[in-house]
Amino acid sequence: MDVDLIFKIAGLGIIISILNQVLVRSGRDEQATMTTLVGLVVVLMLVVQKIAELFELVKTLFEF
Repeated sequence: MDVDLIFKIAGLGIIISILNQVLVRSGRDEQATMTTLVGLVVVLMLVVQKIAELFELVKTLFEF
C-alpha cells in the first residue's frame, strides 16, 4: 500500500474538518454539511481508483 494515499486522505480530513468547524461557527450549517459530503466523495473516489488498480493487478496476475 502506498503511504502517500494515507497522507492524502489524512490531509483532506484535516482540511475538511477545519472548514467544517469554521462554517458551523459562522452559522452556515448547510454549507458545512455540503463541504463534509464533498470531502467524503473525494476520498471515496481516491479509494475506488486504488481498488480498480488492485483488480487490474489481480486480473493480470492470474491472466483472466
